[in-house]
Amino acid sequence: MVARILIAEDDDNMRYMLQDSLEMAGYVVCAVGDGQTCLSTFLKEEFDLCLLDVMLPRKDGFSLAADIRKINRVIPIVFLTAKHLKEDRVQGFRIGADDYVTKPFSIEELLLRIEAILKRVYQTPTRADGESIYELGDSAFNFQHQTVVSSRGTITLTNKEAKLLRLFCIHRNQVIERDLIQKAIWEDEGYFVGRSMDVFISRLRKILRDDERIVIQTIHGIGYKLQVNDGQFNS
Repeated sequence: MVARILIAEDDDNMRYMLQDSLEMAGYVVCAVGDGQTCLSTFLKEEFDLCLLDVMLPRKDGFSLAADIRKINRVIPIVFLTAKHLKEDRVQGFRIGADDYVTKPFSIEELLLRIEAILKRVYQTPTRADGESIYELGDSAFNFQHQTVVSSRGTITLTNKEAKLLRLFCIHRNQVIERDLIQKAIWEDEGYFVGRSMDVFISRLRKILRDDERIVIQTIHGIGYKLQVNDGQFNS
């Protein structure tokens, strides 16, 4: 399958060049211009590698990577920077960067680095989003059709229910903080948004309650986690 790469780069020319080069190399690419949009995009979609500029508006690359690491501890992160300071490189690796590329750089070298990282991390062909169908125990969640299908019948979800369940599916077995969920689905935060989110999570729990292998856990003081216990969860 084709690897999906998320790029965060505020320089328009650099962003377009990176996107064109990676797409020509066969990757599926999503490119954004600021850190907050990047985080929101990461939460909503599924990617195999993140390519992040350090100096980003709205949320710098280091803060962005730290937030991504809270959600996904294994996705490869490659930093792009014009800085040559040793302290910046150390900070990047402490956050969990897989590589650190200093501008200006050779696009051929960057492509080789990305290819090597993907082979090392996944060791098998990477996956694209495909038709966005996720197995949930004995049920199948189709994001495009907004349905959960099982032997008990078909349940049609609302748009926000489908987006919320897909968010949990993408980041399965991982804790997602409340504020990140609010920003990803509602693009806002606050008391009333939080109450609305709790209602939607309660609805999803009712939909999934017949399969005891699947549960949306409340991690008190932090957020939620879609816990899958049977090892049969794929997308």
